[in-house]
Amino acid sequence: MDKKIRVTIWNEYTHEKHMPEVAALYPEGIHGHIKKTLAFDGDLEITLAALDDPNQGLSDELLNNTDVLLWWGHMRHGEVDDGLVGRIRERVYRCGMGFIGLHSAHHSKPFRAIIGCTGDLLWGDEQKEIVWNVNPGHPIAAGIPEHFVFESEEMYGEPFYIAPPDEVVFASWFEHGNIFRSGCCWRRGMGRIFYFQPGHETCPSFYNEHVIRIIDNAIHWAAPCEIGVETPEQCRYFEKLHVNN
Repeated sequence: MDKKIRVTIWNEYTHEKHMPEVAALYPEGIHGHIKKTLAFDGDLEITLAALDDPNQGLSDELLNNTDVLLWWGHMRHGEVDDGLVGRIRERVYRCGMGFIGLHSAHHSKPFRAIIGCTGDLLWGDEQKEIVWNVNPGHPIAAGIPEHFVFESEEMYGEPFYIAPPDEVVFASWFEHGNIFRSGCCWRRGMGRIFYFQPGHETCPSFYNEHVIRIIDNAIHWAAPCEIGVETPEQCRYFEKLHVNN
């Protein structure tokens, strides 16, 4: 790829500072860990951002130079500035910036503003989860097996109060019987949005090879393009994955 995909990974970055068990699991922060695990993909240029950084991590200059924004938040959704939320939504709708919401980002202000939903859901304790690949032909599912298992992940369950997804790529079953649409895609304006459920701060989900592959695939899928049309770089990327798997 001649031009790198400019990725910004935004993290609330609070649990890692105040919970020893989370700091031990993600000593570089969840955002730093994801950046490290994506280092194999030379097509990405990754910048890290956090809530307590100046401009809440997203200056106008950085936001305007971001092709895909990844978002992880949990306890401090309400502190995110509404003006920043509006600028993120505007960049998705009008400029085609991709947005990837991870785990508790279902309740984040940007996700709710972009999708137009409350993002409410059922939730419970950590338990075994099986993630099913229900749309294996989708680009985000390239290289992902029929299913994979987390021995421990926070339960999210239906009903999930979101606008109907354009595509559901992954669906999950939890050991206490709950089911959940755990990987969903939307198109809003010029932009593409993906929500992916695994990633509770006390669980090692971001160490799972399939999770990292899904995030990488989602970045390539969500990168700006004409509506409904893959760029040549995206086509070559996904063709290579399908051939190799």
